[in-house]
Amino acid sequence: MPESKITLEQVRHVALLARLELSPQDENRLRADMDEMLAYVDKLNELDTRDVPPTTQVGEAGTPMRDDAVTNGSAAEDMLANAPARDRGYFKVPKIIE
Repeated sequence: MPESKITLEQVRHVALLARLELSPQDENRLRADMDEMLAYVDKLNELDTRDVPPTTQVGEAGTPMRDDAVTNGSAAEDMLANAPARDRGYFKVPKIIE
C-alpha cells in the first residue's frame, strides 16, 4: 500500500474542529477514506485541460425569467380560514414586544 498522505494527527485535528469523538478504528477508517479522496483528486489532476475554457457554472447562465403574474389574488379568505385569530383580513398574533 502506498504511503498515506494524511496523518493521524491531521485526522484528529479535523475531528476536533468538527467536534467528533472518534475511536482508533474510526480514525484509521477516516484516514483511509481521505487518502482515497486525495488519490481521486490526483487522478483528476492528470487530465489535460489546456483546451477547456474556464467556466463558473455548469448550467445555463442567468436567472430564468417568467411573467410577473398574481396567482393567489383571491385566496386571502382561504388563507385566513384556519387562522386561530384574525383582525380586519390579517392574522392576529400575540404582542411580543412591549
